[in-house]
Amino acid sequence: METKGHPPSPAFAVLLVVDFALHALLRTRPQSRSRPVALLDDARRKAVITALTPAARQAGVEVGFTTPLALARCPGLTVVVPDPAAEAEARAALLAVGFSLSPAIEDTGPGICTVDLAGHARERHEPAVRDAVLRLEALGLPATAGLAPTPLLALYAARETDTVRRVDAPRAFLDGLPLAAAEPPPALIPVLAGWGVRTLGDLTVLPKAEVVRRLGPEGLALWERAAGQICRPLRRTTPAQTFAAAMVFEHEIETLEPLTFVLRRFIDRLAVDLANAGFCAAELTLGLSLSDETRYTRNLRLPEPTGEAEILFRTLHTHLETLHTTSSVVGVTLEVTPTRPLVRQQGLFETGLRDPHGFAETLARTVAVVGPDRSGTPQVDDSHRPDAVTLVAPAPVVPSPPAASVIPIMGPPLRRFRPPLAATVELTGEQPSFLWTPNIRGAITATNGPWHGSGDWWRPDLAWEREEWDISVENGGLYRLINVPSGWFLEGEYD
Repeated sequence: METKGHPPSPAFAVLLVVDFALHALLRTRPQSRSRPVALLDDARRKAVITALTPAARQAGVEVGFTTPLALARCPGLTVVVPDPAAEAEARAALLAVGFSLSPAIEDTGPGICTVDLAGHARERHEPAVRDAVLRLEALGLPATAGLAPTPLLALYAARETDTVRRVDAPRAFLDGLPLAAAEPPPALIPVLAGWGVRTLGDLTVLPKAEVVRRLGPEGLALWERAAGQICRPLRRTTPAQTFAAAMVFEHEIETLEPLTFVLRRFIDRLAVDLANAGFCAAELTLGLSLSDETRYTRNLRLPEPTGEAEILFRTLHTHLETLHTTSSVVGVTLEVTPTRPLVRQQGLFETGLRDPHGFAETLARTVAVVGPDRSGTPQVDDSHRPDAVTLVAPAPVVPSPPAASVIPIMGPPLRRFRPPLAATVELTGEQPSFLWTPNIRGAITATNGPWHGSGDWWRPDLAWEREEWDISVENGGLYRLINVPSGWFLEGEYD
């Protein structure tokens, strides 16, 4: 019922994905969107085509065709059947976008999400709904939307538009809709056609009592749907309690691209779920089911909690670039460990990383190239072996510089050659007297040494022994010369 003066303010929105089962499949197969594809409903006694891509329609295939007839019209047609797992993931994506509009939403049916916009500023309704349609498009679900004073009118509006339609004058909107919009029972269709009823306005112009007397309870329900008088409370859907996604592939995957495409769909949806709940990701758990009935699982701890889909995807992509499985992939799972966003005040002399995720990604790529044992921050070993260091994972916060030593530095600093230069040494007695290296050669004019050192004798793989000499070469250079079991080496030059 309309009121005089201001038109009723839309308080409900419906996000609608037409041919939901087909688009749930196509969102993980981007190459199929431009090809002729038909969805076959094999649950019926006589399996028929129920949904088509535009390319299939242009090829002459129609809804209701059997598979042989459809293939006769289009030999290149790809026929698919509904995939419950793909529909469950698409449904989660639809509801995630719905929750971004309001906490009060309803999972009305396959591809239909009804949103209660009460309490939101009226001028923000339409921009927010248009943004939701764009977000669904980015998630691979082409959608339309309707705004109206009741859920039923909003559903009608979503079905009658290609983008977003707002209903401010319900009576004028309903009068022009075809009778099929109200979904009349099949038994009443020929009766109403005989009465000359073609639109909802044709039906509602008839007295309600007379329609009920002739058509019974089904006629009453149809008349009320046609008049838009049904305003019901929503059966509210609860938000996701866990943040996970899974899919079993129809065909085995042997390359990186199709796997990362599916994971990107997962990440985009989970990022919306996390934002709706006020969380961000602290850790990703990736699981791959392989064709040899084994399973690969990896926990990827993030350098810093984040809800950015691009960062989460890059973390997965960087890891997968270096992964080689024993067989092809037949299924994938992704679970996000949520945490509250990190809130901290930046100090005046803050030493933390400006971009922890970028640093972690660069480090992971470096490790993939040079190996895990050749990348990290050097740390001095607890050993007497000279220049003994171990590479450890970099600290997330740059530590403060150590306090100055109370013992003053004595003598010139040694600039080490890495690696040490292999040398040939001539001895006079037990003293080095001449030096040959690829770049440095000459008579040794002065020596100081030797100093003997050894250690780790109880560990055969790490035992070491060396003899050190400080030498002066005739060209004026000061060097450290060492003698180890593998030969003579020039270890460094004194500044």
